[in-house]
Amino acid sequence: MSEIIRRCPDCGQDRGFAQHHGVAGWCPDAAGGECPEWYCLVCGATVLTGEIRILIRPSASAVIRGRVA
Repeated sequence: MSEIIRRCPDCGQDRGFAQHHGVAGWCPDAAGGECPEWYCLVCGATVLTGEIRILIRPSASAVIRGRVA
């Protein structure tokens, strides 16, 4: 389990944060396995770190003759 020190938004102090996944680089919810979720070891507040990528696909109604409207 990885740990970092960050300012906790709930505690208001620098605290240790850890990830839920026991193996670094393995997250079923994140592309590439690098999980952005960290939780405070004192109060349990969760924060997101790093780059968050969102995949947006065009809806079926937006596709006209192979083009995106």
